[in-house]
Amino acid sequence: MQLMALWILVLAFAPAVFWLLYFYRRDRLEPEPRWLIVKTFLLGMLSAIPAAVGEALISWVGVFVLVVAIGPAIEEYCKYFVVSRSVYRSEEFDEPMDGIIYAIAAALGFASVENVGYLFTVQQIDPSALGLTFWARALLSVPGHALFSSMWGYSLGWGLLIQDPRERESFIRKGLWLAIALHGSFNLLAWLAQDFGLIAAGLLLVLVSLAWRVVHQRIASALERSPNHIPTEGAPNDSLEP
Repeated sequence: MQLMALWILVLAFAPAVFWLLYFYRRDRLEPEPRWLIVKTFLLGMLSAIPAAVGEALISWVGVFVLVVAIGPAIEEYCKYFVVSRSVYRSEEFDEPMDGIIYAIAAALGFASVENVGYLFTVQQIDPSALGLTFWARALLSVPGHALFSSMWGYSLGWGLLIQDPRERESFIRKGLWLAIALHGSFNLLAWLAQDFGLIAAGLLLVLVSLAWRVVHQRIASALERSPNHIPTEGAPNDSLEP
């Protein structure tokens, strides 16, 4: 029994570690301190606690509304809160790419805790479905958290380039709302897949593919605004606008 519990914990955290390394390696110009990445990951794990409490307190709205609207809002805000109140105020947070990396670290910490709950539940209800659940979450749900949260992370990082405080706050809020909208859309399509099968599943894959494309574009854009970026001839470093 203890061995199975340990195995499930390994399965729960393995996807997050994989995706964290994947995105960390994208930050090739000025990699963030590993200890700060780990700290942010742990804070993301802790943020799952108030998120779970908040969702439990407001569960009276109904499962559908909770899963599609309220839940994504609570979860994204909790992840945003721990980043904005910790590493965002650090001197290490000094370029646009940092927002993406730290948001993803927090999101993957959150996703790991969520994964533990899902996998233990499946193991108790239907052990034969454990493998399918693991791969579905490893390839969709876990990186999904990273993709969604990178939207407000990008806004936090790019906000460093915006001088006007009101404009900066507005830009960050838009990033947070975009993350909530994408997260809610993902949950909606996952919900609809129960009844509409391949159609909803296909739309879900389209959504995730588009999110991947946007995130990679934003990573490229953020790296171009890094102080360590050497612009190519004919492409000045100040050519991009937030």
